[in-house]
Amino acid sequence: MRAIDLTLAMCLAAACATPSRNSLHPGEKGAAIQAIDKVLDDLHRAAATADGDLYWSLYTPDAIFVGTDDNERWTLEEFQEYADRYFEGDSAWIYHPRERNVSLAPCGAVAWFDEKLDSQNYGAARGSGTLLRANGSWRIAHYVLSFPIPNEIAKQVTDEIKAMEQGSHR
Repeated sequence: MRAIDLTLAMCLAAACATPSRNSLHPGEKGAAIQAIDKVLDDLHRAAATADGDLYWSLYTPDAIFVGTDDNERWTLEEFQEYADRYFEGDSAWIYHPRERNVSLAPCGAVAWFDEKLDSQNYGAARGSGTLLRANGSWRIAHYVLSFPIPNEIAKQVTDEIKAMEQGSHR
């Protein structure tokens, strides 16, 4: 089992170990999903307005960010080191969510999501990840940014990636 999978499983088990009850009431679930939506909306707004203080505060200290390039798997510190330069202008990057799905663990302390995004630079994009609730607030523990590839062109795109990788290994 990969270290991140084991860590996430341990966090899920620890976060969901509540002595009093193991599930949320319907009203609590709705409030939790609203709070998670706000965190994700704040994330996108902070990037769009280059509000680095807000943007970085929305992650857990040990968060992981997986970008679109095969080499982009960063700790929060590494990601911040890379991305801080983008927050020096009027906008770091702009993604507009157009559809989002949020799921909660029965204990209400762990959530996962996927969202369809419109990117100013790339068109269609997708974000997915995990949030943890600690001390009453939700923070992003793992975020993955990707580009959806239509099945009709997947072979063409993956062939181009293979050719590029073979060219770089010579």
